[in-house]
Amino acid sequence: MYSEKVMDHFRNPRNVGSIEDADAIGEVGNPVCGDIIKLYLKIKDDVIEDIKFKTFGCGAAIATSSMVTELVKGKTLDEALQISNKTVAEALDGLPPVKMHCSNLAADALHKAIKQYRNEEFVEEDHHHQCDHANFCHKEIKIDIEKEA
Repeated sequence: MYSEKVMDHFRNPRNVGSIEDADAIGEVGNPVCGDIIKLYLKIKDDVIEDIKFKTFGCGAAIATSSMVTELVKGKTLDEALQISNKTVAEALDGLPPVKMHCSNLAADALHKAIKQYRNEEFVEEDHHHQCDHANFCHKEIKIDIEKEA
């Protein structure tokens, strides 16, 4: 089951959208479950002034993207690089084990954007094995639709 914080960030995601003149963009995805997270950063004097996201994925992917934006807005780039999948999951009062890959993706998108801004190489970790089934992440959406029908 999801925590109340996860449900809140899923139902009322913060900082949704894009930034036209973004200083950095980090996009990562998981081809196994289909989640894609794209983060846009506006940076001034090494501080994240603004951050927005667009996510295609399950409720946990949306919630983790939303939480990452709240965790790093106003932080320095070095502070933001300290954000890990564990940090994101803990800030949401936990995630089910089969959804931890979502917090990995959110943290990876953030790190990728910062590395791009700094012209550093980003090595994406392989989180594909963490999504149990090809359509597992999207089954919950189908179930919700069936309940409404």
